[in-house]
Amino acid sequence: MGLELMTSPPHFKPITFDHFEILRAIGKGSFGKVCIVQKKDTKKMYAMKYMNKQKCVERNEVRNVFKELQIMQGLEHPFLVNLWYSFQDEEDMFMVVDLLLGGDLRYHLQQNVRFEEETVKLFICELALALDYLQSRNIIHRNFLLTIYLFISFLGHVHVTDFNIATVITNDTQITNIAGTKPYMAPEMFTATKTSGYSYAVDWWSLGITAYELLRGRRPYHIRSSNSANEILHVYKTATIMYPAAWSQDMISLIKKLVEINSEERFFQLNHIQEFPYLADINWDAVLQKTVLPGFLPNKGKLNCDPTFELEEMILESKPLHKKKKRLAKKEKESNKNESSEVRQRKLDTEVLDLNHTDFNGNTPNE
Repeated sequence: MGLELMTSPPHFKPITFDHFEILRAIGKGSFGKVCIVQKKDTKKMYAMKYMNKQKCVERNEVRNVFKELQIMQGLEHPFLVNLWYSFQDEEDMFMVVDLLLGGDLRYHLQQNVRFEEETVKLFICELALALDYLQSRNIIHRNFLLTIYLFISFLGHVHVTDFNIATVITNDTQITNIAGTKPYMAPEMFTATKTSGYSYAVDWWSLGITAYELLRGRRPYHIRSSNSANEILHVYKTATIMYPAAWSQDMISLIKKLVEINSEERFFQLNHIQEFPYLADINWDAVLQKTVLPGFLPNKGKLNCDPTFELEEMILESKPLHKKKKRLAKKEKESNKNESSEVRQRKLDTEVLDLNHTDFNGNTPNE
């Protein structure tokens, strides 16, 4: 994968904002906005995520941004949104990643798409392969939600993106800090202590919640981001998940194993999924090679995203991306103008100083 780091080696020509043509805004995430770009020399299309540096500092997010960059630099997988270039200028930090014009899965649910069971079954397999790959790299994603993290290609395959709160496990240690979006967070994340944390199983819980939501159009538990940890734990202890009668018992059994309250009894490894009878007919090599045809294909005749992102960028954004080049050029011109004024002033000051040490015949006293 051709990755350009923020600090390029001396023998590489650094990739900059000028190497891309901005086409349109398509979304926004927790740490920044996303637009479609085209690399001028290759004409290849990408998604460009950009984050205002000043806002990152004000919101104390700089560490997470660089942590995400560090994690993504070492990753490449068929079911991840892979990073290709990263760079920065005086205003923003940029990440250039795979472009998936099929939109995110939340968008399609909002368009009243109801995913068939066979489609969700394939999604589970594809995401299980992605989670297995992340586990092999000791990575927990921790924010596996439909809104901005699961994008779909025009060919119908699902991909994981945005590693802004992902974390790396070292020396088989468990994680104890709470991070993520509450409706998708596993129970053990809310009870984590210094002596008892959580591990990879939290991502598989999120996969189960996601599968349920794709099939039914809503999540199995009524949990809001405003709920406290104690309130959420109470829901997990008292609420019963309702499974529609139209669902196959095999799919219900699989989801139950993913949203098992007890993390030790939950499916949390690829082999758990692969050995489950419901998935015995899956050709896993074919899934990995993306040769299994999905049951849902996004509409190629339109851009599968909310059009208000483009309006917000053009109308509400104080420093819109498409005007960056003109804005920075004007700023540089003003800076050069001010610098020239300072140079002229220093020259004038020098001439005045020289004049003070010169006699009326134009000779300095030493002459």
